[in-house]
Amino acid sequence: MKQIIIATKNSGKATEFKDFFAVYGMEAISLLDLLEDIPDVEETGTTYEENALLKAEAISSRLSKPVLADDSGLMVDALNGKPGVYSARYAGEEKDDQANIDKLLDELKTVPVAKRTARFVCVLAIAVPDEEPVIRKGYCEGSIAFSEEGENGFGYDPIFIPKNYIKTMAQLPKDVKNNISHRKNAIARLEELIKTIAGRCPK
Repeated sequence: MKQIIIATKNSGKATEFKDFFAVYGMEAISLLDLLEDIPDVEETGTTYEENALLKAEAISSRLSKPVLADDSGLMVDALNGKPGVYSARYAGEEKDDQANIDKLLDELKTVPVAKRTARFVCVLAIAVPDEEPVIRKGYCEGSIAFSEEGENGFGYDPIFIPKNYIKTMAQLPKDVKNNISHRKNAIARLEELIKTIAGRCPK
């Protein structure tokens, strides 16, 4: 099976991308799967686009292979778009999903249902050696629940209710979540490029 490198050490993201790329007959290899230990690329950008591009280009240059990187986050309207690009470290420099959720729910504890609108954002960057990188963005609209529900997913999934649903992302079956997620929407905007890469990637 043809392969593409996914610039992540997040096992939840890695699993989602493996499912997405299987549709195109490609095996998504995360940094967790590589024998070589790839150092983390410091996300010094102030936008999703800058951070995704930093990771994709740095790792593609190191491995001389096509690399897809994402930068994603949660934007809450009542918090003026926070946590945004700082979603993974919202409660502190150490990534801690539970601490992030606790902080967000505390900040929204007096915010009524109608004002709890939010969206997941995903920016994908694909870097191919000797070619210009390509960037696409996807969204998943929804709202923030008052408490955690569900055991599936990762990150803010237990408190994010997608638009037109009554359950959180963490309560939805994997196939349903994958079909409506911000990553799925971003992947769809890269479809033609992915098909081109799939046609020339080594097995």
